[in-house]
Amino acid sequence: MIPARVIERKRDGHALEAPVLAGFLEGYFRGEVPDYQMSAFLMAAYLRGLDDGETEVLVRCMLESGRTLDLSYLPGPRVDKHSTGGVGDKVSLVLAPLVAALDVFVPMMSGRGLGHTTGTLDKLEAIPGFQTDVSLARFKEILKSVGCAMIGQTAEIAPLDKRLYALRDVTGTVSAIPLIAASIMSKKLAEGLTGLLLDVKVGGGAFIPEEERASELARKMVAIGAARGLPTVALLTAMDRPLGHAIGNGLETAEAVRCLRGEGPADLRELVLVEAAEMLRLGYPDVPAAEARSRAEAALDSGAALERFVRLVEAQGGEPRVADEPDLLKTAPVRADVSAERAGIVLEVAPRGLGEGVIALGGGRTMMHQPIDHGVGFEVLVVPGQEVADGDLLGVVHAKDENGARVGVETLREAVRFGEPGERARDVRPLVSLRVSPDDAS
Repeated sequence: MIPARVIERKRDGHALEAPVLAGFLEGYFRGEVPDYQMSAFLMAAYLRGLDDGETEVLVRCMLESGRTLDLSYLPGPRVDKHSTGGVGDKVSLVLAPLVAALDVFVPMMSGRGLGHTTGTLDKLEAIPGFQTDVSLARFKEILKSVGCAMIGQTAEIAPLDKRLYALRDVTGTVSAIPLIAASIMSKKLAEGLTGLLLDVKVGGGAFIPEEERASELARKMVAIGAARGLPTVALLTAMDRPLGHAIGNGLETAEAVRCLRGEGPADLRELVLVEAAEMLRLGYPDVPAAEARSRAEAALDSGAALERFVRLVEAQGGEPRVADEPDLLKTAPVRADVSAERAGIVLEVAPRGLGEGVIALGGGRTMMHQPIDHGVGFEVLVVPGQEVADGDLLGVVHAKDENGARVGVETLREAVRFGEPGERARDVRPLVSLRVSPDDAS
C-alpha cells in the first residue's frame, strides 16, 4: 500500500477496495501514514465521497482500533444520544440526567467543539472541577451509581476515530456525510448500548444545512446501527436559528441548569422532552408515546432530573453547588449590551455567524489541542418574528477584554437581521421535522 496512490485514487473519484482502504487507515493508526497525507485523504473523501462499502470499512477500522464495552452488568436498558452539533445546543446536559431519572442508563461519550459548534465536554468543563477524562473503570462505576456518566472518548474506544476527529476539525472536512456517519457510529457501537438516539441538525447553523443531505445522513447512520443490531432512531431538528438563548460553553451550561430547574427557554425544554421520550421508548419499547412524554415531563418538573445532575457533577469531581449558584460557572469579565438602533421586526438570527463569533472571542479552537476560554459567548434575547422598539435589548456579549467585546458586538449585530415594522419574517423550521426509524432507513 503506497499512501500517495491511495490519495490519488480517491482524489480522482475511484472507490477504494476494502483491503486497500483498511491498509491505509491501519497504517495511519500505526504512525506509518503522517497527518499531512491523512489530511489530503480526508479532503479527497470530502470532495469525492465514500460509498457504502468504503463507509463500512471506515466504521469497522475505527471500531476495531479499540475495545467494545460490556455493560451487561447494568440492571436496565442502555441508551445514548448523539447530536451532530449546532449553535446553542446544550440538550445533552439536561437529557442525560433526565433519562437516567426514567430508569434508563445513559453511558454518554461526547466530543469537544467541532468547527463553529461548542462541544458537550467543553460545556461540562465550565463547571469548576468537573472531570471528563476518567478511566473506563470509573466511568462504569459512575454509570451504575448515578444512572448516567458523561465523559470524553477514552484511549480505549475507537482511538482511530479520535485522531481523525481532531484532524477533521482543523482541515475543513467536518461536514462530509460518510465521515460524520462513521465517526459517530463507531463510537456508539463500541459503547455496549441497547438503543441509540441521533439528533441530526439541519439549517444554517448545522454542518449539513440542506434538508436532503441531513436526511441522507440520518438514514445512513440508522442503517449502520440496524446492520449491527443496534436499534437506532434519528430526528432532524432545527438549526436555522440558535437553540435557546445562550451560545458559548459556560453560558450554555448555565442555561442547561436553568432548564433542569424549570426555568429554561421553551424551545430547549421542548426538544429535551421530545428526545427524552424517544430514549425512554428505545429502552422500553412497550411504553406508549404519550406515556413516555408525560413521564419525561414529570421527571423534569419534579426536580428528579436536577437531583441526578447534582449527583453526576459530584461523582465526576465538579462543584455541585452550580445547581443552585450558576454564577460559580466560568464566566468572562467583560459584558456588553447590544440594543436595537431602530424599531423593526427580527427577520433572522443567523446561527453560524454567532458560532464563529464564539471562536473569535476565544471560546473555540482553530488548532488541534488549543485551550479555550469557557466564559465567552453570547446571550441572544430575540427570535425571528419578534417586533422590537428602538433601544430594546437584543443580546449580551461576554468577552475577556474590551477588544473582544467590540468584536462580539459587531458579530451579534450582523447575526440579527432586521426588517421594517410589520414586515413578515422568514418562516422558521419546525423544531423536529423528520423521524427516521430502522424501517425508514432500510
